[in-house]
Parts: sequence; structure tokens; C-alpha cells
Amino acid sequence: MNKEELKEFLDAKVIQYNTSDFINSDPIQIPHQFSVKEDIEIAAFLTATIAWGNRKMIINNSKRMMALMGDSPYDFVMSHSETQLENLNGFVHRTFNSDDFVTFIKSLQHVYTNHNGLEAAFAKNQQPLTMQPGISEFKKLFFEVNHQQRTTKHVSDPLQGSAAKRINMFLRWMVREDKSGVDFGIWKSIPMASLSCPLDVHSGNVARKLGLLKRKQNDGKALAELDTYLRQLDANDPVKYDFALFGLGVFEGF
Repeated sequence: MNKEELKEFLDAKVIQYNTSDFINSDPIQIPHQFSVKEDIEIAAFLTATIAWGNRKMIINNSKRMMALMGDSPYDFVMSHSETQLENLNGFVHRTFNSDDFVTFIKSLQHVYTNHNGLEAAFAKNQQPLTMQPGISEFKKLFFEVNHQQRTTKHVSDPLQGSAAKRINMFLRWMVREDKSGVDFGIWKSIPMASLSCPLDVHSGNVARKLGLLKRKQNDGKALAELDTYLRQLDANDPVKYDFALFGLGVFEGF
């Protein structure tokens, strides 16, 4: 396929998979349970943080996180007691445990109290056509609270070579204006053009088979290569192609 044919093919796949039906089988269903901006973004951030591994397990453990916060994530973050934090003991998703969970709650409280919330914290250091340096700066800000060193691995740093799949997915959820009602588009201070594709095994393999990506590792350099190509296909909404790449990989075994 030439570039024009490839764009036509991928645009059709975006239409196929970027529908409300996508929500029912995806972790994005968790923040869709809420209607208040702060609840949505905290639920989305925590869900995205543990979004690796089996999708059913991700969804179940994300629901458990919400239940442990009384299904009121913003209220819990801002006004939790030490006893309520103790109730998080025993939570675990792969390598993310209850100590990490408690640190994330305290860090989120710090972000809302001292940095005007998650949107402002991410938007503060954005650069034209990339959020990757901004993500790196966000990580520094997020861990200004006391924390164990092990917990820092749960927030990726693109400037250390990571593709930062989960944070880029979170940013897609928050920033991308989606006529189909999948992504929320509730953050207006970051342009969609600056978003990056959440690069993982599925999207990476499909991108290579289609000739969008040559680098073999799913790292920061691969993300930059993929972003460059996707922005040629749609400069205003490059990350919409995540639906096509993910759908082709997960649902079609492309």
C-alpha cells in the first residue's frame, strides 16, 4: 500500500473501532462511571497506571481501587484519613501494591493542593507537538512527596527512553475530543496534535507490519518514529490511529 491507501485503510479501521462498543471491553470503562471532572481524571490516572497485563484483570482491579476509595476518588484523595489509607492494605496488581497505592493517593492530593490539579500539572511543561518532556517533568512533580524509590517505576519517564504507554493512553483519554464518546476530551489546555500513540506490543507489531515503524524495540525512539508517521496521516488528531492499530492487533490478530 502507498501512503494514501494506507491512510484510507487505517481511517476505516478507526471508524470501525472508535465506537461506544469499545468502552465495554476496555479499561476506559472505569472513568466512564463518573461525571465530575476530578473523579474522571483521577479514576483514569489510577486505571491507566495499572493498565498492563490481562485486560479483564486490569478492569477488575481498577474497579477494586474505586471501591476502596468509596467510589468517590476525588473526595477520597482530598479528605482521606489514615484509617482509610490502612484499608488499602492488601491491594495488589502485578508489581503495583498497597504501598504504591497509598503513595499515589498522597501524590495526587499534593498535585491538587499545590499544582492546581492533574490537567495543570501536565499542561505546565508541554512543548509544541510533544508531551514527552512534560511527562518527564510531571514525574518529578508527582514524587515531591515522601515515597519509596520502588514506587517511581510506576510513572514512566520518556526522557529516560520509555515509550510511556500508560501515561500517553491516559492523556489520550483526557485530551482527545471524540465524537464517538470513547475519549473524554475534558482537558482543553493541551492540543490533540501534541498527543502520542500509546505504544505497546500490539500497536507496535501492527505498525511494523504496515511499515509505519522500523525500530524493533517499543521504546521512546520507536514512539518518536511512529508519531512522525501518524502526524503525516492526520496532523490534528494523530493518536486516533491507536484505535486502528490496537483493534487490528487485539481483535483481528493482524
